[in-house]
Amino acid sequence: GRGVMPSIVCSVGEVLNMGYVVAREKVTSTFKMQNTSALTLRYSIQLDSLSSTRDKDQQRIPSFITSSLQRTEFVGTQNYNGLSVFSIFPTEGEIGAGKSQDFTVTFSPDHESLYYSDRLKVVLFGKEMAQVIHLKGAARDHPMFVEGGVPLDVPVESLAVTLPTSSQEALKGGNVLPLTLYYKTRQEPVKSVLLVLEYIEGESSPAPAVTELKVGSIQSAQFASKKNVEFSFDSLPLLQQKGFTIEPVKGTVERGQVKGIGVSWVPPADFRADDPLHVTALLTLKCDIKETYRILFMAKVVSAY
Repeated sequence: GRGVMPSIVCSVGEVLNMGYVVAREKVTSTFKMQNTSALTLRYSIQLDSLSSTRDKDQQRIPSFITSSLQRTEFVGTQNYNGLSVFSIFPTEGEIGAGKSQDFTVTFSPDHESLYYSDRLKVVLFGKEMAQVIHLKGAARDHPMFVEGGVPLDVPVESLAVTLPTSSQEALKGGNVLPLTLYYKTRQEPVKSVLLVLEYIEGESSPAPAVTELKVGSIQSAQFASKKNVEFSFDSLPLLQQKGFTIEPVKGTVERGQVKGIGVSWVPPADFRADDPLHVTALLTLKCDIKETYRILFMAKVVSAY
């Protein structure tokens, strides 16, 4: 007899990011697996979100508490409707020697969240793990988003429904608050983004500290008639006084596109190296609604030695 080692080559790496989609819509992505061995491979596809031990695994302390900013959960936000947010076809079958098989992944979120994720495993002959792919995706209620900076939230979603303070007070004593009033008067919270810039001092030709924000416009059937996303910064004189340069400070993003906003910083003449600089500015996005992001700039000087 002759022993043969099964082997496959996958067209995607460790992560398959499905990007942004408007909630309650769906997007698909396709990848290919090729059988590079000399025997027919029998495969099955497994998702961690469908694992029989998932409920037990969720009883552990979240990693954002135990391991600082490291995010190690493979199964993130899931749909409220109980259906898997990620699905794949086909889920099992055979790939002949030297042949390939196409797989289609569907991402269909039913509410807004930035932390949809799952882990896909390709298992050969029911026992050998041949490929592991981390699936990621994000959903917004409106066709625009901002990316970049240091995360200021946690990737664990609460399923509790809370009312604003004013609504809670109105409900005390048996008062009845119409839901229509709540939804009409509710104010969307301002989202915060932290940008950290480190200027390296001591190099022969020091360069400005740089980072980037991204403003994106989501291609959507729900908002097909809406115009492009517009964005603009305020507090520009203060930012320039403190040594910050932003380019561009305003513009438009066409549907399905992403535009980068470059941020650079050079310490001003009166800057004290032992006192990190903190400046706040507002980034406004307009499309079907108006959204405001609080951009927190933190800049400091670090030694090259």
